[in-house]
Amino acid sequence: MKPAAFDYVAPHTVAEAVDALGSGDRKAQVLAGGQSLLLEMHLERIRPDLVVDINRIEELDTLQVSDGSVHVGALIRHHVFESDQAVPGPLGSLFSLAVVNIAHPPIRSRGTMVGSFGWGHPASEWCAIAMALDADIHLHGPQGTRTVPARDYFHGPLETDRRPGELITAVQYPLLAEHTGVGFIEHRRTHFCFAQVAVSAALTVDDGVITQARIGLVNCADRPLRAHNAEQALTGVEIGALSDGYRLPASHPFARAGRIAAEQDAAPLAEPYADLEYRRHAIAVVTARTLCQAATDHRSRIARTRGGNR
Repeated sequence: MKPAAFDYVAPHTVAEAVDALGSGDRKAQVLAGGQSLLLEMHLERIRPDLVVDINRIEELDTLQVSDGSVHVGALIRHHVFESDQAVPGPLGSLFSLAVVNIAHPPIRSRGTMVGSFGWGHPASEWCAIAMALDADIHLHGPQGTRTVPARDYFHGPLETDRRPGELITAVQYPLLAEHTGVGFIEHRRTHFCFAQVAVSAALTVDDGVITQARIGLVNCADRPLRAHNAEQALTGVEIGALSDGYRLPASHPFARAGRIAAEQDAAPLAEPYADLEYRRHAIAVVTARTLCQAATDHRSRIARTRGGNR
C-alpha cells in the first residue's frame, strides 16, 4: 500500500509551522521522527491533506536543564537518553532505563520523545513517566502558547488535549532529588510487541522511610496512569529488607503496593494473549519488582555518596 496524496511543507520557525497547521480546513499532521505517522499513512489509516515537517526548526532541537527542571524540545530523539548523562541525576537514570524498551535502535535514532505525546498511546513509556512526575506539555497554536499538566493532557486512547492547529514544542520534567531511587521494568509477550505492562517508579526516602512515591503505569488502562492509591499506601512506610523483587513475601510493602496498583489504580482491558486475571497479576508483580529496583537504586546512591565523602 502507498499513502494517499498529500501536500508537504517544511517551515523554519515555530510560527511558520503553526501557520501551516492552522491554514484552512485541511487535515494536517506533524512530521518529526515519523516512526508512527509514516506507518499509519502507509496503511492509509491516516490520510492527511498536509504534512508539516518540523525538522528544520532549530529552536525545537534543544535539551535544556535550568531552574530545577529539564526542557525537552520536540526534535530530541529517543536515543539521546540512552546515556544516563544526558540529563543530570536520578532523572537521567530513569530515562536511560526506560528508553531501551522503545522499539529498536533505528527507531530510537529517528523517533522523538515529544512525538509520543502527539500520539498519546496508552503503551508509551514516556507518557507514563510524565504522569508520574507531573510533567508539563508546552503547546503553541493559533491562539498563542499554553502549558498543560500531564495529568490533564491524556483523554483516552490516542486522544489528548492538543487542539487543531497546535504544535507541541516541548515537554518539561522536574529534576529528581539527588538520592531519589528510580526504577523502570517492562513486560511484553515478545521483543517486538508493545508492553503488556510497564512501571516507572521514583522513591524519596528519609532514614529508611518512604516520604514520597511516584508510580507511572504503562498500558494499564486506556491512557497512561499514575498509581495514586499505591503511592499513598507506601507513604510513611519503612522499606525494610530487600530482595531482587522475585521472592518478595506477600506481606512486604512493595507486594501490597503492587496489588493495590493492579486492583485500585489500573483499569486494564483483556487482550488476545492476556485475560484480565493475567493482566492484573502482571501489573502487581511488575509494580513490586520496579519498586524493589528503585529502593535498591536509592541505597546504591547513598552508598556512593558516603564512599565519596571518606
